Amino acid sequence: MNSQGMTHVLSIIIENGLIVDGSGNPWYLADVGVQGDRIACIGDLKHMKAQRRIDAQGQVVAPGFIDIHTHSDLPLVVDGRAESHIRQGVTTSVTGNCGTSAAPATEDTLGLMEGMGVGGAQGMNLAWRTPGEYLKLLEKTGVSTNVAALVGHGTVRNCVMGYRAGKPTGEELARMKDVVAQAMEAGCFGMSTGLVYTPGVYAGTDEIVELASVVAGYDGLYATHIRGENDTVMDALQEGLSIGRRAGVRVQVSHLKAMGRHMWGKSLDMLAAIDEARAEGIDVTFDQYPYTASATGLSAVLPPWAQEGGKDEFMRRLGDSDTRARMREDILNGTGDWVSMHKGVGWENILITQCPAPSVEGKSVAQIAAEQGKDGFDACFDLLLKFQGSPRIVYFTIGDEDLERIMRHPAGMIGSDSGASHLEGPLAAGKPHPRGFGTFVRVLGRYVREKGVLTLEEAVRRMTSAPAQKLRLLDRGLLRPGMKADIAVFDPDTVIDTATYENPHSYATGVSTVVVNGQVVIDQGEHTGALAGEVLRLREC
Repeated sequence: MNSQGMTHVLSIIIENGLIVDGSGNPWYLADVGVQGDRIACIGDLKHMKAQRRIDAQGQVVAPGFIDIHTHSDLPLVVDGRAESHIRQGVTTSVTGNCGTSAAPATEDTLGLMEGMGVGGAQGMNLAWRTPGEYLKLLEKTGVSTNVAALVGHGTVRNCVMGYRAGKPTGEELARMKDVVAQAMEAGCFGMSTGLVYTPGVYAGTDEIVELASVVAGYDGLYATHIRGENDTVMDALQEGLSIGRRAGVRVQVSHLKAMGRHMWGKSLDMLAAIDEARAEGIDVTFDQYPYTASATGLSAVLPPWAQEGGKDEFMRRLGDSDTRARMREDILNGTGDWVSMHKGVGWENILITQCPAPSVEGKSVAQIAAEQGKDGFDACFDLLLKFQGSPRIVYFTIGDEDLERIMRHPAGMIGSDSGASHLEGPLAAGKPHPRGFGTFVRVLGRYVREKGVLTLEEAVRRMTSAPAQKLRLLDRGLLRPGMKADIAVFDPDTVIDTATYENPHSYATGVSTVVVNGQVVIDQGEHTGALAGEVLRLREC
């Protein structure tokens, strides 16, 4: 379809822009016409009429970015505007990663999230129980970005088995498979695992294969935070690949990295393993964020056995001196196939980002320990005990060469690994990882314009058509007539992240216009308040 013979008035014409269409092809000059929620035509549209014309002279017009790895499950319930994400050009958010999703839920799991203020949920009435109910709630309250949900394996396991280690019984496994099937029927795009986090860490490979096989029956996706990113990263990666092979499921390795200074350079082996798996016919790809620091909860530093049985047991162990001594030993030396993220990082590179005591936010565990006259281990244990396991951390762990080598690999995509945030309100708490405000524009500004690690066209492909293809979103991710009108307009000479570790609550600059389903949500750099996003559901052919 083109502009010839079209006499009706278009909704929007974005004119004079450099079209980077998401395919990886070189840019070209053209106008983009939008009618309703879809792209109507692309070409010379100067003689066509439109309700609104947007001049993109000197700017790039690209498909809206698809963030394949977010933790916006609860933030979108708290505030659907998703400002920190959509101001970067993100028009679709994939939720439910790392084994944790908002649903399925029990009264206990929702109460825990609310009580700890997870995702800004302090004081909220979290009323859903099933993935279907959660998705319908988002549709009712409204969101600015589209949402594609995964169901978290850890959440499923917790609802069926609690924080009990070991294999599920036959009945428990059957119940978990039913819950996963119900999530897929509700429209989830797949299942995620977080195999370094409790309770996912308690699951064996066979359990994951059984559940992933259910997902494969719906042509869904298996997204995995693998079982280790430190000493055991290769074994963990091979486990993820074997799950793909045995279950016949598509695999997405989450935030691929080699963690700890002693592991720098290991990306060569990791990427070679991915290439070998693809040559074998395993549909494996991965995502990454463009930062050398990671983020998680402080409790993830501790061995998995410390959290077995749930929160009450965890707190009891933290208060026992003999058990603390055992935790200390395991953090230093590992246990079985588990290695603490502390290895190769150290307390001086682990920063508290969110805590009920704001005075410790932005400080390293080593700094807090020195101020309190303790060593790093006791400072860590005391923080977790005093604040009921809630402190969040950023930890500096990734090498620049690994980051850039991984970024160059053609099977890679971009994911923020963050929840949407704001400058004020419940989603502005603490000092979160700056990736929530800067991931996509940082790639465009630092790694495309400044460092030349990727071409502009290739970077946009990794943010658009690549994740759309992986998710089976066949009507998004490309600028083509008939596709959904999710569009980002940005200045390639100025687009950049402004969020830092010291001041993470700072919006991106250089993104002038964002269109979601044909509605302008970011207009001249400001949010219009439009809740134009859709809750997407995996469609069977």
